[in-house]
This record gives sequence, C-alpha cells and structure tokens, in this order.
Amino acid sequence: MLKKERAEDRSGVTCQAHAWPEEEICQSRFRDERLGKRFKLVLERLWSSMGQSIPTAVQDWCSTKAAYRFFSNPKVSEQEILSGHFEATRKRFGVSKGPMLILQDTTEFSYKRERPESIGLTHKIAGRKDKTGRCLMHTACGILMHSSLVVTTQGVPLGLAAIKFWTRKKFKGG
Repeated sequence: MLKKERAEDRSGVTCQAHAWPEEEICQSRFRDERLGKRFKLVLERLWSSMGQSIPTAVQDWCSTKAAYRFFSNPKVSEQEILSGHFEATRKRFGVSKGPMLILQDTTEFSYKRERPESIGLTHKIAGRKDKTGRCLMHTACGILMHSSLVVTTQGVPLGLAAIKFWTRKKFKGG
C-alpha cells in the first residue's frame, strides 16, 4: 500500500500520492501549470467512470467541451500526457526483482466518418461486390497504436515503456 504523502508534481499540482491515478498524475510534466491542473481534473473524472465516453464520464456540456479542448490543444503533447505514467513505470521497474518481459502490440482503432481523411487512414478492406463480381475496396479510417507493456514473469503489469500513435495519410497497397 502506498503511503499518503503530499507531493508537488513537476507541473506545480499538489496531490495526494495514495491512489494509482494520483501516482501517475504527480509525475506528469506540462509546460504550463494550468494544463497540468486541467489534466488532473480530466483524468480523475475519466478514472471514476472507467470505460465510459467522455460526455458520460464528465456529466455536463461545459466539462465535456473543456475535456475535448484539452485533448485538442496544440500545446498539449502525447509525451506530456504520458510522461507521468512512464516515470511511474520506471519507478515500479526499479523496485521489481528478476527478469522483466516487454510485450509489444499494434492496435487499430477504427472510426466511421464521412470524411476519413479528417482522422487518418489505417487500411483498405474488401467491401460488397459490384455487378461484375469484383470486390469494391473501402478505406478504413482510424488511428494505429504500437505499445510496449512491461510485465514481471509472474504476469504483473508495471506499465507502459513506450507508445506510438500514427495514421496513414495515404494507403499504399491493395
């Protein structure tokens, strides 16, 4: 069990280090202190409603808009959002004994959009057949994510060591 301690994170947010989300938040580094505070609020709401959509988790229009504004803010990077988790993983790794496994996987998040180019392309898939019997190709849109998860040989997850998100501007192949 973690001790309850007051700690000031690198973005200037004071938090209690007694629960997993707070442990991850305390290590986050944002260039702007206000962004660190907004991240803490958004993450706490999402954590308390795990698996729910952002509008359901935050429960009102103003908070929903604020969360989407935070995630689309050009001053907020993927690295800043994940920095606290990477640091917490590093600490858990440092106190763990024995060999560690790093499991890697690429996941595809697919979305239906009228304009697929607005989110990015992932791959082409065969759709329905035309009158001549040839398959019509359909371009799927979405995001690709490659992650590296650190686990003990007993299967205890310590956290992510690396993660990369990307989309394809143009799909090559067929």
